[in-house]
Amino acid sequence: MARAARPPIIAVMGHIDHGKSSLLDYIRKTNVTAGEAGGITQHVSAYVAEHNGRAITFLDTPGHEAFKTTRARGAASADIAILVVAADEGFMPQTQDALDAITGSGIPFLVAITKIDKNNADVDRAKTSLLEHGIYLEGLGGDIAYAPVSSKTGEGVPELLDLVLLATDLAEPMADADASAQGFVLESSQDPKRGASATLIVKDGTLRTGTFVVAGGAFAPVRFIEDFRGARVPEAKPSAPARVSGFSALPAAGTPFTIAASKKEAEALAKEQAAEKAAPAAAVAAEAGVAELPLVIKADVQGSVDAILHELAKITHENAKIRVLATGVGAVSEGDEKIAHAAGGSIVAFNTNIDAIARDTALRDGVPIESFTIIYELAEKVAELLALRAPVVERDEELGRAKVLKPFSSSAKKQVLGARFVTGTLALGAQVKLVRAGEEIARGKITNLQQARANVSSVGVEGDFGMELELRVPVVYGDEVVAFTRTKS
Repeated sequence: MARAARPPIIAVMGHIDHGKSSLLDYIRKTNVTAGEAGGITQHVSAYVAEHNGRAITFLDTPGHEAFKTTRARGAASADIAILVVAADEGFMPQTQDALDAITGSGIPFLVAITKIDKNNADVDRAKTSLLEHGIYLEGLGGDIAYAPVSSKTGEGVPELLDLVLLATDLAEPMADADASAQGFVLESSQDPKRGASATLIVKDGTLRTGTFVVAGGAFAPVRFIEDFRGARVPEAKPSAPARVSGFSALPAAGTPFTIAASKKEAEALAKEQAAEKAAPAAAVAAEAGVAELPLVIKADVQGSVDAILHELAKITHENAKIRVLATGVGAVSEGDEKIAHAAGGSIVAFNTNIDAIARDTALRDGVPIESFTIIYELAEKVAELLALRAPVVERDEELGRAKVLKPFSSSAKKQVLGARFVTGTLALGAQVKLVRAGEEIARGKITNLQQARANVSSVGVEGDFGMELELRVPVVYGDEVVAFTRTKS
């Protein structure tokens, strides 16, 4: 069968507080039929809405900065993006992250200026902030379509959906409904009853029961398919979200999927793809002389694991590194505790439970389990743990330096000399190093300082001065006296 137009796949992206979820909720409630909308969970990651008799698939891509990798995958997998910018704040740093993901994927986008119902909303100011960041809107010197919208009143939402359909007509997404299905994993999670499950987005072909899905090193028999409402359906056509359970392992968000006809073929293909997969970049290898913080990471969904790894990759310390022992989706288990205990590590749990046995054994073995619902707090705690793991390193911090001009007298313990100020401050009582030809040869202490034949407590300006050192090595012309203090880090 020839390729034909398919419904558009729309990624909605933007700053975490700019009303993205509220906009999607409004579209879901008003553009999905009542029976269907009632079956959608609040946290659904994809659903199909209808406008002017045409289907539109919306992807709810995370707005948190930490979800940059997942968001970038979502944009690349979509046909069109909607960049959400709030009328009361305008362009923000996370807006730039979303814009970079969109432009990097090469897909067209339009802008939704949200929260126009707020008292401090200023649509013109928001437009100006977009122009300042290279987003040239229609009527303002560019060709990027936009719509001011309110997710409370619904004002502007029909116009936004009109723009989506117009952009779809220009983009012309196509598919062959008779072909074997292919697409990408939007999200995966560990279902306590069904095991490893994933939400798939079909970009081409039709997903049917009786086949096998292969995504990276994971595969699953397609025994049943659930649509975005959670209802079982015999097939999923192009652009449709589909939930499949029973994967051999959790496929990563953004992973492309293909279809295999048999289990043997699926296993072989998954094994081949697993061998090609690079080791996770966030698992930092240990280096000689550097302390490690071993971590087991458990989260509610695979997208959260990706986000945590993205955040942890930013945490650095000169004398310590994070080592990710294992990651997983679902409750913290006894197996997780054993892995952490064997390595002397900790467990980080994000939006997930800790089973009773794991909690008891962790308490007995002294394995810390840290639970979080906010990713920034998780990152801050890990940074603290990493700092605690780092060995204390003492260093000499230079305070001041002078050059020896003339030795005046010398004894077994004291040296009196004339010197010339070079830099910093040399204070009475400070520890000093005697440096000759670039090499340290002795250490001592300043016991007296004189300028213009008067005793002074410190020397910190250019000129010549006298100095008495508690030092066992005689000084010579050209030596350097370096005042220092010991610091710990």
